[in-house]
Amino acid sequence: MKPCRLILGAVALAVPWIASAAPSDSTFAVRPVTLVVPFTAGSGIDIIARTIAPRLSERLKQPVVVDNKAGASGNIGADQVAKSPADGYTLMVTVNTFTITPALYKSLPYDPVKDFAPIARMTIGNLALAINPSAVPVSSFDELVAYVRARPGQLNYGSPGKGTPQHLAMEILKNHLKLDIVHVPYKGAAGASTDLMSGQIQMMVLPVHTALPLAATGKVRILGVSGQKRSELAPDVASFGELGLESLDIDMYYWLAAPAGTPAAIVDELNRHAAAIIGLPDVRETLLKQGMVPTSSSPGELSEMIARDVARWKAFIAENGIVAD
Repeated sequence: MKPCRLILGAVALAVPWIASAAPSDSTFAVRPVTLVVPFTAGSGIDIIARTIAPRLSERLKQPVVVDNKAGASGNIGADQVAKSPADGYTLMVTVNTFTITPALYKSLPYDPVKDFAPIARMTIGNLALAINPSAVPVSSFDELVAYVRARPGQLNYGSPGKGTPQHLAMEILKNHLKLDIVHVPYKGAAGASTDLMSGQIQMMVLPVHTALPLAATGKVRILGVSGQKRSELAPDVASFGELGLESLDIDMYYWLAAPAGTPAAIVDELNRHAAAIIGLPDVRETLLKQGMVPTSSSPGELSEMIARDVARWKAFIAENGIVAD
């Protein structure tokens, strides 16, 4: 774990965010707010939550407590939030794997669209397509496509596991470009990254901030980064949009949600707070260091995005026979 993650986590746990005597910016908050993280401490979602919690506390003039409820690919924490009172005091930070799980599990204890009130998108995590340059002697994305097409079924790629965003992103690339590459699923990203550097696997999709240090060793080469525009983290690498892959839409994105039925006035207030917090220079710097580009959205825009992704992942996963590990 990076030192900055340890520091963030330690500070968030050790410092009690006590409401000040100043007037509150909130029209509803009169007691502590719980920010549920449906994954483990130290994860990207956890870092976002612990970065915004003190700032949200300052604005609400109430303590904001981060509560990690990990398990079942985020389903345990999400279910807790779905069944919580719709009063603004229980919120959730999650990632767009939330839109993938309905297609991977036969049943969920909640409905990912109907049981939540999306508040605001907060960050985007770009994904990088990386190769081992010794195993795949190409220097550009177009060269890679030609190289793979000349060797159908002979090359492989790794992922942290079946059904992960990295796995699905590569399958979308394969389908879009009509490429025959063999999937090698791992139990987590660490083993896959190690084997990429050694040449046991020839390529993989991974978060851009994870790919950059690997590329610095010379053992990995980044050929493209997801998104329409170049990533702030990798401005020298062509975006998928530049490469003619405008419609793939495989970025990871993180957002804030409340239980369904939360009054619109509370949702709108929290949306304003989230946008203001994400715009703070120190918050932006912290998130960028973790590979996440701050962004924002209206509740309506986010609702449409989630509903669209739930539908498209269900269709894509069914069509390609993808199952979770």
